[in-house]
Amino acid sequence: MAGRQHEVFDAIVLGAGAAGLMTALTAGQRGKRVLVLEHNNEPGRKILISGGGRCNFTNLHVEPRRFISSNPHFVRSALARFTPVDFLDMIAKHRIAWHEKTLGQLFCDGSARSVLAMLLDECAAGNVSLRLSETIQDVRHNGQFVVKTDSGVFEAPAMVLACGGLSIPKLGATGLAYRLAGQFGVPVVSTAPGLVPLQLPDDVSDRVKALAGVSLPVRVTCGKATFDESMLFTHRGLSGPAILQISSYWRDGQSLSTDLLPGKDAFTLLKTARTTRSRAHAVAILSEWLPRRLAEALGPGLLGEKAAGEWSDKLLRSASAALKAWSVTPDRSEGYAKAEVTTGGIDTRALSSRSMEITEVPGLYAVGEAVDVTGWLGGYNFHWAWASGRAAGNAIAG
Repeated sequence: MAGRQHEVFDAIVLGAGAAGLMTALTAGQRGKRVLVLEHNNEPGRKILISGGGRCNFTNLHVEPRRFISSNPHFVRSALARFTPVDFLDMIAKHRIAWHEKTLGQLFCDGSARSVLAMLLDECAAGNVSLRLSETIQDVRHNGQFVVKTDSGVFEAPAMVLACGGLSIPKLGATGLAYRLAGQFGVPVVSTAPGLVPLQLPDDVSDRVKALAGVSLPVRVTCGKATFDESMLFTHRGLSGPAILQISSYWRDGQSLSTDLLPGKDAFTLLKTARTTRSRAHAVAILSEWLPRRLAEALGPGLLGEKAAGEWSDKLLRSASAALKAWSVTPDRSEGYAKAEVTTGGIDTRALSSRSMEITEVPGLYAVGEAVDVTGWLGGYNFHWAWASGRAAGNAIAG
């Protein structure tokens, strides 16, 4: 212990990501002495890579039903008290230009670094102490939380688990929040990769490889979840926004049902083509509505080699049903290395929905991705980071 610094704070935040920085700046600006400990050598790594480097920082359509949790009503309180408009007020204060893309997604016009700089400026305004490259060696609770790192010992009556989940380990994900939750007897809902591409069985993926790079709008369903977005064929399976969305709901052994012609009556289209293009064959006709390579892959199997004029009603019904409900059972996901988020996490039933405080361990809080709350693709997970961080920061400040 000789030579180690020993400092006392009002709150220690473990993790300098979106949720941790929001928690820290909120409590700091309300007069609390806050320390943020980050094991990476820079803060906000996930912020910097998000949205292709432009940071999809929130979504205009934030609402509770667009978040996944084993306790689905948990998010209501925090979301009601920190809305997309509230975050846009911060963005405006720092003169960050932004634009809306599809489905309410909001992005910076320039670099994601502007959002990180905003958060760090707001932390500085609250006199938050940020320490980087800090490896946590031990955490104890003896009425105070005592955190030992390779550089010192830090003590506070409040501690915040803001160290994320297991997704994208190359950015430093370690699962520390779950281990500490376990240490304090807090239950953790089993985790899985979310917002992740899905791989197909080898016998299927070999046929799909020829379609790599093909993208089309679809309606994909798994269980009770359905998404209307684009799907992308890859060398290993399926990706694109529709698949990333459904992956957060998918579990091993479940099949996906994909409508390849959303909003279209496939039977009527094929029946009309039988009359108006009687000499054309399957590939030529399907290419009117599907990418050519996909039409080539599906056409002969669905409609045979005969010209359209010879197609029977029975054949049309079978083909149209297949086009409206193309079924495939993924073999596995591409794992945490490619997952944008982690589903599951610290059980929200152990937390106060208003404060993010763990009810059985006063002074211990959990925010952001560490918690069993997963947003849809499109800025929802960042918004959960802002909303949960604001709730915890305000609670710490009292």
